[in-house]
Amino acid sequence: MSFVYLAALVGALLGTGLLDFRHRLALFGGAPGRTALIVALCVAFFLAWDVVGIATGVFFRGTGPWMTGVLLGPELPLEEAFFLTLLSYSTLIVYLLAQKVWLSRATR
Repeated sequence: MSFVYLAALVGALLGTGLLDFRHRLALFGGAPGRTALIVALCVAFFLAWDVVGIATGVFFRGTGPWMTGVLLGPELPLEEAFFLTLLSYSTLIVYLLAQKVWLSRATR
């Protein structure tokens, strides 16, 4: 059982959180509840998508030496939840950062 991939995902989440903290965008921008809701809804949507994909035989769990081997469900590794959280949170941060830059250039 290896935690390398999970540790990399957690590290990326922490880095995204630092970017958020530095620029006060989402979680640290005065809307922690809204941020948590948006990320949770996105993760739930993509987990449901994964479950449908697994049920239809489109998605399957690959094996690798860097994965924990812990499963949340059949063919659904623990790392998938962390990956989807990173995907949702980083997308929100990129969107809000681009919006902030766009608005600051428009007011010049």
